[in-house]
Amino acid sequence: MPFRKEPPHAHGAVPQHAIVLVNLGTPDEPNRKAVRRYLKQFLSDPRVVEIPSRIWWFILHLFILPFRSGKSAAKYRSIWTRDGSPLKIHTAKQAALLQDLLEERGHEGVKVAMAMRYGSPSIPEVLDRLKEEGCDRIVVLPAYPQYSGTTTASIWDAVYQHYARVRNVPELRLVKHYHDHEGYIKALAESVQGHWDNHGRGQKLVMSFHGVPKRTLLLGDPYFCECQKTARLLAEALGIGPEDYLVTFQSRFGKAEWLQPYTAPTVQQLAREGLERIDVICPGFTSDCLETLEEINMEVRHEFEAAGGKDYHYIPCLNTSKAWILGMAEIAEQHLIGWPTILTPAQSASQRRDAQVGAQHAAQLGA
Repeated sequence: MPFRKEPPHAHGAVPQHAIVLVNLGTPDEPNRKAVRRYLKQFLSDPRVVEIPSRIWWFILHLFILPFRSGKSAAKYRSIWTRDGSPLKIHTAKQAALLQDLLEERGHEGVKVAMAMRYGSPSIPEVLDRLKEEGCDRIVVLPAYPQYSGTTTASIWDAVYQHYARVRNVPELRLVKHYHDHEGYIKALAESVQGHWDNHGRGQKLVMSFHGVPKRTLLLGDPYFCECQKTARLLAEALGIGPEDYLVTFQSRFGKAEWLQPYTAPTVQQLAREGLERIDVICPGFTSDCLETLEEINMEVRHEFEAAGGKDYHYIPCLNTSKAWILGMAEIAEQHLIGWPTILTPAQSASQRRDAQVGAQHAAQLGA
């Protein structure tokens, strides 16, 4: 397998640092063709669908892509903005704000880049660009607070596969999870409490996480347990008890059993039991996207109201809240420890000398 083309090594160059914020991805446009291309890449990932590849190829290409692409495109159009995909917009803003805050906190020369696991900008594209910019120390920060083999591990696969064809591999640090990180929980609590302060409090807080097949839990995936811990810590931060909230799972796909309870049937049952007002939050998503804006705020809202519920409140994702940008900075700083991102005057002078010597060596080699 040939190596990827990369810039020549710069002798004496000062290592640059980067954080790559990776989200799931989104189609480039809300039309059938773009959505089909996106779904094909997403659903072809063996981390996402654990069905023998030959069998799954026929199911995907003969049944799912021809029929689901058009329906999904219509859903994307319902949430698309003038500036494009909400997920991409929020993730790009998070990356820019994180870089600004890290600079304010003294981390000079730390680049923050956004990448998508599926779609663009792709992980290989972003990693190549960072190499060209001299980044030799990289933290990969998934946008998923809870670890799952279907999400976080898939990002790692993409990173490893890319560097399998790179000669000079940078130093890597991969953030596995932050489902119980104080900054993340605090940001969630401020989001919920702020909504309650402005709109009052519902009779039940529903915490809806993205679902995965139940068999992943039985095979050792910690996702379910990490969702439960996030919910418990958030409830404690809000000062509410087990009777005040529910943990549910959304976005079921296919006929197999997924993690339960399912979100839509749960809110229907709440309405039938006489609850008139519920609040719904999606702690597993750090940016609003199709699954929150269309599925939760539209489809599940309709299910609640059709079952007799009267007042449905969707609490937006963390997006670009100040508390969350601060939480991200604290998570990033923990994984930057040991790397010289905050320099004393003496260290800065030493780096300048190293760069000068490196330039002289490069000139000699060029001669």
